[in-house]
Amino acid sequence: MNRVERLVRHLFETHLLTRRRFPPAALDQIEEAVRRAEQGHSGELRVVIETDLDAWSILRGKTPRQRAIEAFAHFHVWDTELNNGVLLYIQCADRAVEIVADRGFNGLVSADEWRGVCRAIETEFRAGRWAAGATAGVAAAAILMGRHFPATGRNGNELPDRPIVL
Repeated sequence: MNRVERLVRHLFETHLLTRRRFPPAALDQIEEAVRRAEQGHSGELRVVIETDLDAWSILRGKTPRQRAIEAFAHFHVWDTELNNGVLLYIQCADRAVEIVADRGFNGLVSADEWRGVCRAIETEFRAGRWAAGATAGVAAAAILMGRHFPATGRNGNELPDRPIVL
């Protein structure tokens, strides 16, 4: 897709559409999924849902991956005690899902494993199951996180569990 087509897609993607896909009840479900998932590992999981990017970002060619990395830093997902934060980033206009994992996961979870989680989410989204896709993604990411950072019994919830909608 060229930049002009992408720009048009972003211009017509609205916050109303995002709110329809992720109404308050869906956000509650995702928040509860994060809360449950974090009981099974010592990592921190954040979900960020973004409707679109600004025109300047599109014209400069910013990718969903680049934006996910920006969100990872902006929301301090990297700022956890064990460097085990994970961002699940959903970009509605590009129909993209990205996962950014902190350096604590380097060499432990492969890019292919994280991509598998993203593809599973995207499959649910294509079927119009937005909350189910996000909660399934949280559960799948939690399995990978728990494999390397098991629960320690401490109540160390360092980041909020509520999804962020931009």
